[in-house]
Formats: sequence, C-alpha cells, structure tokens
Amino acid sequence: MILDEKTYVDKAEKVILKLSKKKDRNDNPIWITTSKIRNLLAMTADIYNEILPLEEILTEELTARIDYLRVRFIYECGRDTGRDKVVKDFVETAEIIEILKEVKNSRARFILFMHYMEALVAYHKFYGGKD
Repeated sequence: MILDEKTYVDKAEKVILKLSKKKDRNDNPIWITTSKIRNLLAMTADIYNEILPLEEILTEELTARIDYLRVRFIYECGRDTGRDKVVKDFVETAEIIEILKEVKNSRARFILFMHYMEALVAYHKFYGGKD
C-alpha cells in the first residue's frame, strides 16, 4: 500500500518539497497553483462527505464514483497545456492515480486519501504555493 496512517503526512511533505525544487530560468518555482490544487481537493471532498457516515465497505455506486474521480484527475492532467505540465507533474509525483486504484471499496482508504490530499494542500501553502 502506498499510503498509511503513519507516513502520509511525511509523504505529502516530500512530494511538495520535490515539486518546489523545479525552477524556471528566472529561478521561480514551477508548480501547480493553489486554486488548481484546491479544485482537485474539492472533487475529492464531494465523495468524502458522502462516505463519512457509511459502513467500511463502499457500495458499487460509490466505488464507481471513485473510479470516475481517477478519470477526472487524468482529465485535469490532459487539460494542462502549459509547457511545464504542472498538474501532470503534481499528480504523478504524488502518485494520486495509483493511490486511488488502491482505495477500491474501502471507506478507510478513501478517508486516508482525503487526508493525504489535505496534507498536500497544506504543505503547498506552507512552502509558498501561489495562485
């Protein structure tokens, strides 16, 4: 398993630190904007809010929504037409697609994924993420 309760915060920090080291020719960081990362978090939060009161094993409908969330992340990567592909770089470095595949029908794994996304947003802001 890529994420676990003991290491997801450290993993999020490492991802953001790695991404913050990419610089343009003026030595400015090249990375995802705060608004874009928050949009990705919002897509995740919609499902999170729905599964919180549920049992551990998620329904087929919710499992399908999680699969669709993967599609949305991939789509956002494809929409990123900039030279630096910051969204794709973020999604790949954070291993978001792989982690979502591991969620399957587990409520606990999705909650952990949501906490990981929140940690990514927090560290992005902490290390100077801008809009």
